[in-house]
Amino acid sequence: MFEIKDKFYLNSEPFQIISGAIHYFRTVPEYWRDRLEKLVNMGCNTVETYIPWNFHEPNRGEFLWEGSRDVCRFIETAKELGIYMIVRPSPYICAEWEFGGLPAWLLKDRGIRLRCSYKPYLDAVYEYYRELMPKLAQYQIDKGGNIILMQIENEYGYYGNDTAYLKFLRDTMREFGITVPFVTSDGPWSEPIFKSGMVDGALPTGNFGSGAEWQFEQMKKFIGDDKPLMCMEFWNGWFDAWGEEHHITHPEKAAAELDELLKRGSVNFYMFEGGTNFGFMSGRNIGSKTADVTSYDYDSPLTEDGRITEKYEQFKSIISKYRHFAPIPLTIEIKRKAYGEIPCMGSTELLANADRLSVPVKSVYPLSMEDIGQNYGYILYRLQVRNNETVNDIRLENAADRVLGYHDGAYLFTAFAENIWEKFELSEKRSGGVIDLLCENIGRENFGTGLENQRKGILGGVKINDHRAFGFEIFPLPLDEKQLSALKFDENPVGNAPAFFRFDFDVDEPCDTFLDTDGFGKGCAFVNGFNLGRFWEIGPQKRLYIPAPLLKKGPNTIILFETEGKHADRILLSDTPDLG
Repeated sequence: MFEIKDKFYLNSEPFQIISGAIHYFRTVPEYWRDRLEKLVNMGCNTVETYIPWNFHEPNRGEFLWEGSRDVCRFIETAKELGIYMIVRPSPYICAEWEFGGLPAWLLKDRGIRLRCSYKPYLDAVYEYYRELMPKLAQYQIDKGGNIILMQIENEYGYYGNDTAYLKFLRDTMREFGITVPFVTSDGPWSEPIFKSGMVDGALPTGNFGSGAEWQFEQMKKFIGDDKPLMCMEFWNGWFDAWGEEHHITHPEKAAAELDELLKRGSVNFYMFEGGTNFGFMSGRNIGSKTADVTSYDYDSPLTEDGRITEKYEQFKSIISKYRHFAPIPLTIEIKRKAYGEIPCMGSTELLANADRLSVPVKSVYPLSMEDIGQNYGYILYRLQVRNNETVNDIRLENAADRVLGYHDGAYLFTAFAENIWEKFELSEKRSGGVIDLLCENIGRENFGTGLENQRKGILGGVKINDHRAFGFEIFPLPLDEKQLSALKFDENPVGNAPAFFRFDFDVDEPCDTFLDTDGFGKGCAFVNGFNLGRFWEIGPQKRLYIPAPLLKKGPNTIILFETEGKHADRILLSDTPDLG
């Protein structure tokens, strides 16, 4: 039994929560046990994880719970190691994850209102919770499991003040079998923010990275002196965005902040191990023109690939002052290997093969990704120009996020960020032919009040010579395994256009390795059909992590999709990361 009174109580005994966040969805399942064993050895008694809605219901009514999505297996592994759990199954999680964990299909409703008492949204949450909550309920501590706390929503005070919505989430979780205590989490430095995220029946907790004494005193003003204090997100590191610096928090400073925190309350490290934003799942932060990098290393006690750091050792020393713990053996051997340079075996351009990869949707006017049922990746808009019309200029109306323009395969412009609304005057003017507009979804915002404005593609129109063009072929390009398998590579060189590049190599022993894409501009990488994530020459991240379980003994294939017309004749597989 777990109770919240003046303190946390486990089986009627006072219990200080010392937890670390591990996102099962950012680590391959084969390494879950390794990360959890290392959590135990640092001194933690609890693990925390979010559950991202879009990871488990990618399309409405399609629920996925196997493989990397087998959250039950993650919970069971923690229980086997004697680790308690905090689960944050909010419809919204932030987490620098695509759309804050909300599924993109919600945006097909043009009138959608998110994170509030808008009935179609509540109906979707209800159906998701109907599937999710019974899976979690069986693992609650009062059912013989290891889940001790569950969170309602996430940092809701930053977003709104619809208490009825929070009550709906609370009551729906109870309806589907959740009996353990509830918590909320918000920034304690602002009364409007902190109080807006509170709801009856849930203990408010705080999210911060420093100043524990002051932060906890602020929290007491809202929750009183008769409740336990907890930092639900102790920010011991930070995330990175493309084109910005790699963030580091020095171990000595983080350890001192931890000591001050543990003197006064309980903690959850955010993050213990950050992991990787595989696929197209890295989010985009409000105010940032670029999205977050593929690595979610977060400068955590464990690196992206699970290596123990100096920060880990210093945290372990601090924790030993507050609880006795004995190390356990590490049962999974993880090796790194540099497989060296791998030559390109073939390439093929995108624009010439669009019909091979995708069945176009025909529309008089542009449709967004969400309109045609596409969630992530790229989308290609194709226009036939009249033979007697010379293309002098092109302007996009309300496009997101990054568009590359071509006329008969020749590059015209890149529309992105500050210049996305500009009129592009063409230096070389042609009549007739085909205009291709390749639009990239670089990641939906994961924070702030702009969530309802995260539709992707061309949302308004395309103006050629100052009048709107109509009559589109729209090619969805999620670059899933079906599309990758349709590619036909040859040895002919590609030009200054988006293209795919294939690299074949043999592996005698699968080991962790890091893909260096030096010489390529911007795009995404796939190993044996698995989407590793995005790369971009602007950094700070220069290499993509490839966990050993994604490789196989014998032949392996890496495919790069590159959009900028920049490419090299080889790639490098190194045994060291490069985060900038």
